[in-house]
Amino acid sequence: MTRGAAPGSRVQFRLLLEYDGTDYHGWQLQPNARTLQGVLETALATALRHPVRLHAAGRTDAGVHALGQVATFRSECVIELRELRKTLNALTPADVAVREVTQVPETFDARRSATSRVYEYRIWNLPWRSAFWHRYTWHVPRALDVRAMRTAAAALVGEHDFSAFRAADCDSESHTRRVLHSGLTETENLCTYRVQANAFLKHMVRNIVGTLVAVGAGELAPEAVGVILAGRDRTRAGATAPPQGLCLVAVSYE
Repeated sequence: MTRGAAPGSRVQFRLLLEYDGTDYHGWQLQPNARTLQGVLETALATALRHPVRLHAAGRTDAGVHALGQVATFRSECVIELRELRKTLNALTPADVAVREVTQVPETFDARRSATSRVYEYRIWNLPWRSAFWHRYTWHVPRALDVRAMRTAAAALVGEHDFSAFRAADCDSESHTRRVLHSGLTETENLCTYRVQANAFLKHMVRNIVGTLVAVGAGELAPEAVGVILAGRDRTRAGATAPPQGLCLVAVSYE
């Protein structure tokens, strides 16, 4: 699959990944915890026969899923890309899948080169839980007014300070983000919130969803979301939605 290359000729490669985050303590390496970065770096080290450090487009939290996570690594090996993909899928658990392995320029940065990211959050809106969807949805048994939630979600489009929807321990220097799309669809009692932005603050999507559910339940008026956004006060927004409903769908690059 690989052979040695001349010293110093390190090449950068990009992985396109899917994973079910249920049984992981998030993406980022942690001592004494099973993480996605750890599982993938172990598989890469086995396949390439040297240590590897992965850099991801976004460090998803514990329990959060991905259909289009992007991560990069460097290697001095000459790599047959299809064979490496096959090998990595053999070395990783069934809840992790490597969709693509490609070579990228040294200037490519999985996080900083991204122009936008798309997340989806799914809500199971029936009185009873779903045996099939429970790992990938937030079960909200009370009826929700999806039309009111759509109206509220639309207020988030544009460039705003999203301080009202960030985690208390968010360490981003700037709280301004540009949201390109914010909307909901409903199919057979499965409500999906889809949001695209240039970047996201910690827990931003989950805090937005918690606020939208408060609107759908009649606890907040739809126009209150715009007021909360402008006020930049986290205590006025809704609760943080649980992680299992959240999925990183895609990362876009120029």
